[in-house]
Amino acid sequence: MPVSRRELMTSALAAPLLSTASTRLKIVVAGGHPGDPECGCAGTIARYTALGHDVVLLYLNRGEGFCKGSDPSQCGTVRTAEAKKACEILKARAAFAGQVDGRAIVDDAHYQEFRRLLESEQPDILFTQWPIDQHRDHRAISMLVLDAWLSSGKKAALYYYEVADDTMMFSPAEYVDISAAEVETARRAACYAHASQQPEKWYPRQVEVTRFRGSQSGYPQAEGFVRHWESRRALLP
Repeated sequence: MPVSRRELMTSALAAPLLSTASTRLKIVVAGGHPGDPECGCAGTIARYTALGHDVVLLYLNRGEGFCKGSDPSQCGTVRTAEAKKACEILKARAAFAGQVDGRAIVDDAHYQEFRRLLESEQPDILFTQWPIDQHRDHRAISMLVLDAWLSSGKKAALYYYEVADDTMMFSPAEYVDISAAEVETARRAACYAHASQQPEKWYPRQVEVTRFRGSQSGYPQAEGFVRHWESRRALLP
């Protein structure tokens, strides 16, 4: 009996990217600003690195636009240091795409530049921000990642994450349990490493989000993700 194209696609997408937990993965978590990947994915990042996987937090810019308590001209320096501290806590590595906070450019030259940057990392799994976020830098990084993923032949698994107060119309279908005490400790410390961004204001709201996602998935707390419908499934931790 002939197999339809839809059945072939469904079968391919159902197959996991990697089938064993012992395989070392390269994961890139892209965000518009220092603090965005930590806000949306810190628990998942902590779980990946605890399993021995390599994680890179790729920031579109260095957060030049705002840093409470510091000279505005020094915001890029301050927030770069905060990002590196957060990555140290999560046992990840920081990387920067070289754009400017609040002035994201999405054109052919920047598509090509970002594509080369992402190709140099050779990720097995990509996480990026939801394309329907309020902040234009979030939308920009989402578009740049998508373009690079399409150009690569969709080699990596592609997932989208959410951040409190910015993400709209987000309906996750896959979840990562972040309930363990050591995961919550690392997650909170990484978010609070971004002291200039007043985490005492936004971190509690993100906790509300993860508690809600936990209620949806059967865990005390969970981070939820949307997988691109043409992406293979990844080995989520």
